[in-house]
Amino acid sequence: MGSRDVTGRLRQGVWNGSIPLEIRLHKDDCRTYDESDPYLIQFPRLSYLGLLIHKLHRFYENNLIYPDVSPADAWLEYEGVPLKWHYPLGLLYDLYSGAEPYYPSNGTANQEGSGADDEGQNSIPWKLTVHFSDYPVEHLVKLDSEGRHLHDLFIHSVKEADYLRTGTGKTVMFLSQADSTQLWESVKSHDFTLFNPINQKLLNPQGANLRHLPVKLYLPHAASPGMEKETTPGSLRVVQSLITPALSSRHPQTIGTALNHIIPSLFPSRRSPLLAQAVLHGAVLPLSASVEDLVRATAYLDGWLHIGIVMMA
Repeated sequence: MGSRDVTGRLRQGVWNGSIPLEIRLHKDDCRTYDESDPYLIQFPRLSYLGLLIHKLHRFYENNLIYPDVSPADAWLEYEGVPLKWHYPLGLLYDLYSGAEPYYPSNGTANQEGSGADDEGQNSIPWKLTVHFSDYPVEHLVKLDSEGRHLHDLFIHSVKEADYLRTGTGKTVMFLSQADSTQLWESVKSHDFTLFNPINQKLLNPQGANLRHLPVKLYLPHAASPGMEKETTPGSLRVVQSLITPALSSRHPQTIGTALNHIIPSLFPSRRSPLLAQAVLHGAVLPLSASVEDLVRATAYLDGWLHIGIVMMA
C-alpha cells in the first residue's frame, strides 16, 4: 500500500472516531432536582462540544428551573472540571476521562478509528454534566447563541496553524468566501466531503514550502516544573515550540526528537518513553512517528496536532 493510501486511510479513520456521551442536567438547574433523563449521543472526536448547546437546551428546556435561560448559558463539566468549548472533544477526553490510551500493535497510529472504539469500559459512555447557571467565566469563554464566538476561535486557530506552516498565513487569508464558509459548514456538519478539499488547499499551498509544524502539547499540572500547587480544577500547561519538518541532519523530525527538544525533562530519550507518553486521538504515539506525516494524516480540524502528555505509572 502506498504512502498516500496509508495517509488517506488514516485520515478517514481519525475522521470516523467518536465517543458516546451521557450528559445529565445538574441538579441545581433541574426543577425536578435530579430526575431528568440523560442526553445520549455518539459525538465525533474531532468536533466541538460548543456545537451541542442548542440541542442540549432544547432537550432540557422543560426541565429547567429558570425557563428564560438561553443556549449560551450552557456549560459542561466532568467531575468538577469545566470543559473548554474550543478544545476538540477527543482532546478533552484524552486529558480528563482517565481512559487507558490505545497501544497500536504495529507501531503506527490506529488506522480504524484512532482508538475510539477501544476506550476503557469504565469511561464509556463519558458521563458529563450540563449547567445553565453559575457560568465559570474565569475558566471558560462564554459562547453566543449564534455560534459566532466558536467560529471565531476556530478560524483563529486555523490561521495560527497556517502561519506556522508557511510563515505568512496567506493561504487562509486568500481562501475565497465560499471556501471559508464551506470549511466552517464542514465542521458543523462533520462532513468529510466538504472538509477535505479545503483542508488539502491549506496543507498544500502553491509556491510555499512547509516551514514549521503546528503542534501543541498539553501537560498535566503535576508534570509541569515549578507548579507544585494546583490552583484550578483540571488545570494544564499548554506548550508549543517551533518544530521544523526535518532536523539539521535532514532526517525527518519525529515525535521523539520533537519531545526531547521541547520537554527533555519528561522525554530524556528520543526513542523510548521512560517517564511519559504522547497521546493523540486516544492512541499512544510511537516516538519514531514522523511529525509531518502525522500533521498531514491525523491533525485536528484546525490543522493542529493537539497532543496530550500522560505520565507513566
